[in-house]
Parts: sequence; structure tokens; C-alpha cells
Amino acid sequence: MALQPERVKFRKMHRGSRAGLAYRGHTVAFGEYGLMALERCWMDSKQLEAARVAIARNMKRRGKMWIRVFPQKSFTKKPLETRMGKGKAPLEGWVAVIRPANVLFEVDGVTEIEAREALRLAATKLPIKTKFIARHRRAS
Repeated sequence: MALQPERVKFRKMHRGSRAGLAYRGHTVAFGEYGLMALERCWMDSKQLEAARVAIARNMKRRGKMWIRVFPQKSFTKKPLETRMGKGKAPLEGWVAVIRPANVLFEVDGVTEIEAREALRLAATKLPIKTKFIARHRRAS
């Protein structure tokens, strides 16, 4: 089942703004390694699910995975060859607004090589450029 909110007050939303960088959710917070977005997009719940499955299959129950973004914005689409007017279209699906520097997925409990491979496979399922990042450790 695709990710989507359980309940929303207003289903049909405005398009909103995709401008700017991610000021929240731009660091590795839970795991040891992460996949960071380098471009902006509306990421569909199907794309997120495909990437999640790719990571889970590659890690084979080893380690832990976190999904740091959630598709909570609805988008609408009019049927093909429909004339202008007649109100806003029916709901088509749910998207997550992705800005550059957003951390999309995090993994932990696996080696760096395994994490790199799992996140590389996930990145191939996504419509944007991404990069592999690791948590910054303080020298102690």
C-alpha cells in the first residue's frame, strides 16, 4: 500500500512553493548513513515505495532503515482532452515536497559498503540526483 495521510482536513491543496533549500531534515539524525536530495521535485508515494523496497531487499533484514520524508501533499489532475473550467480536478495522488539538502532515507547497522550499495539501488528508483552522506562524528 502506498504512503498517504490517514486523514486530512482539506483534501484539495494549493500547489505551494518548491523554492529554497531544506532547513529542516538536512542532517543524518537517526542512522549512520543517508541519501540526500540534490534537486527539487514532488516525489510520488510510488517512487518512495519503490526506493524503500530496493533498500529492504538489498539489506535482507540486516540493519535498520528510516524514511525521512512523507507524501502529505495531495495533487489533482484533469482527465485528458477536458475543456478549461468546471472547477478543480479530482484527487490524483500524494506527493512529498523535496528540496535540495533533504535527507530522504537513512540506514544503520550495516557496513558502509553495504549501505552505499543499498542507497545506490534506491537512488536509481528516484527522479532526482542524490548523494550518499555519513553522520559526522566528533573526534573523542
